[in-house]
Amino acid sequence: MRRFIRTVAWLTFAVLAAWAVAIVVLLNWDWNRSKSWLSERVATALQREFAIDGDLRVDWKRTLDAQGARSWWPWPHVSARDVRLGNPEWANAEQMLRVDEVTFSVSPWRLLARSISVPQVRASGADIAIERRADGLNNWTFARADSTSGWDIRIGHVVLDRSHLVVDDAITRTAVELSIEPLGEAISFDAVLAEETAQLRAESAQSIGEAGARKFSSDAQRQQRRRERDAARGYEYAWRADGTFRGVAIEARGRSGGVLALRDDDPFPIQARIRAGTTRIAFVGTLTDPTRLAALDLRLWLSGRSMADLYGLTGLTLPETPAFATEGHLSGELKRNGNIFAYEDFSGRVGDSDLSGSMTWLDRSPRPLLVGAVASDLLRFADLGPLVGADVAQMKATGKVLPQHSLGSPRWQAMDADVDFAGARVVHTIDLPIDALRTRILLLDGRLGLEALRFGIAGGRVGGRVALDYNARPMNGEVHLSVRNVRLKELLPEFEPMQTSIGQINGSLALAGRGPSIAALLGSSSGEVKLLIDDGAISKSLLETAGLNIANILITRLIGDRDVKIDCAASHFVVDEGVMDAALFVVHTDEAIIHVSGTVDMSTEELDLEIRPQSSGMRVLSLRSPLYARGTFADPDIGVKKGPLLVRGGAALALGSIAAPVAALLALIAPSHGEQENRCSEVLVQMQGRARVQ
Repeated sequence: MRRFIRTVAWLTFAVLAAWAVAIVVLLNWDWNRSKSWLSERVATALQREFAIDGDLRVDWKRTLDAQGARSWWPWPHVSARDVRLGNPEWANAEQMLRVDEVTFSVSPWRLLARSISVPQVRASGADIAIERRADGLNNWTFARADSTSGWDIRIGHVVLDRSHLVVDDAITRTAVELSIEPLGEAISFDAVLAEETAQLRAESAQSIGEAGARKFSSDAQRQQRRRERDAARGYEYAWRADGTFRGVAIEARGRSGGVLALRDDDPFPIQARIRAGTTRIAFVGTLTDPTRLAALDLRLWLSGRSMADLYGLTGLTLPETPAFATEGHLSGELKRNGNIFAYEDFSGRVGDSDLSGSMTWLDRSPRPLLVGAVASDLLRFADLGPLVGADVAQMKATGKVLPQHSLGSPRWQAMDADVDFAGARVVHTIDLPIDALRTRILLLDGRLGLEALRFGIAGGRVGGRVALDYNARPMNGEVHLSVRNVRLKELLPEFEPMQTSIGQINGSLALAGRGPSIAALLGSSSGEVKLLIDDGAISKSLLETAGLNIANILITRLIGDRDVKIDCAASHFVVDEGVMDAALFVVHTDEAIIHVSGTVDMSTEELDLEIRPQSSGMRVLSLRSPLYARGTFADPDIGVKKGPLLVRGGAALALGSIAAPVAALLALIAPSHGEQENRCSEVLVQMQGRARVQ
């Protein structure tokens, strides 16, 4: 028994002595002798070349990262100088990472399970190269160690100090050089957000003017319904970046947090101002899990010359617009099966028009999808000019009236869209009373449509649809519109003779054409145009107000400068390859019946019309000879046709040829003044009867 006790005592002493010796050795060990072994272990875990070229030290002390009884045990705290981490063989840069000094602590308990767990890494003087190939292979995703080694590595946070970063991304065509420096004093998230909001709203005046900027600021404050989530930490570093993004040259300046969380959900604060050509982008907010960019939460400002310029930076297919500025909340989730970004509660100014709403971007296959809803309290026609290709300077230079700029673009095939648009009020230069504009904008594989298009005008309504197909060569286009119950006295509120009128406008338009611009589409179109106006009045002064130069000259020739009551004006144009043929065009006034025949060629923008007034009763017209309207839309030639004077009944048409057009127009007639019939009803029925007799 005594021998057994002595044996146990010696064994216990030997174990304790071994532990004591081990502790003494560990505390006094020159770890530079272990650099090769440690480098090999890290390289095996990361499947990358790894080396420590400078001094390596290990200090043992307690850490706050452990919990429970393990917090009482000392952890190894490693300090290494001149550390290198290699790149994959396919990368252009030789090293992915080179650091002047790196410090970190390692969990000793994880080492027993062949796992290197590093709660935090602090690096000073880091030189980092980030690279991604066109096939998606990147150098920041590390291969797992093979089954023979069994080692794993986990990193929680990264703290960078005075760093240099180079990004080369073939997918986004990005080549950016970024440098990071400490601020010296941390700035709170709220302070940065307030500072950026004030400055960027003031700078928006450079894009949309001072008056527009004031309205934009008030709209943005009213539209913002949520407060961005505060970052857990403030801003500690300033950074700058220069290079190209998506092939566009950029300059960027900003601030960021000091601790970058790689494994948990701590929000990392980031702020930036980016200049890309004439476009300005700025944001304040946070990102989560930067290794996957799992979540974005930003206050985002955009401004620039035209929304179309955002395509190079964002991939969004947006129309040509006047100068714009927007402010809203951007959130995002980057997932393996498709990224999702939402620009919520945004407000903006485009020229003199306002916009607000929410949009969501879905990165799906085969094309990304943009969905959402946009609204406008005030939309000005002048701001829609670039959208439809209108260019006043080009019109003056070419003498053409119809817009010549191309509408379609290969960008239509880069994404899909499904956006609802609502405009409370639409303003023209002559205060055209348009309201309640609504449509659904659909873009699908190069086909653009304005579906369920409708808006109110002067107590009436206009509805229909517009479709453009960029896949066809040349581009195909269709437009179908109907006009119902537009009240003349509301359409022309400043025209005194119209205020006693109960008349209305009804009509329809159906055209299909081909070509890249509005001019080309109309110049090749086929279809028909029908219009009825009953119980109205007309004068030279009215037409001058409306800016209708051709009609102004015609009316002056016919009636002089005075008001004439219109019982009915009816027209039916048959359109073939851009040529509008007046199958029926008659104006029934209290002094005469005016017949118009001939063609309007939209491809050449030329007129060839004959106007033949026929006296009613014993009244005498100011002009008893036919008129002609020739020349171009921009420079019409209106004159008296040479020949004998008209005699009573001399302007009668071959009525048999108008039976079909009259029947087509009768479909537009409906009770429109309570129980009273449309005034055109009687005129058209009489014309139809006369045609049948003849």
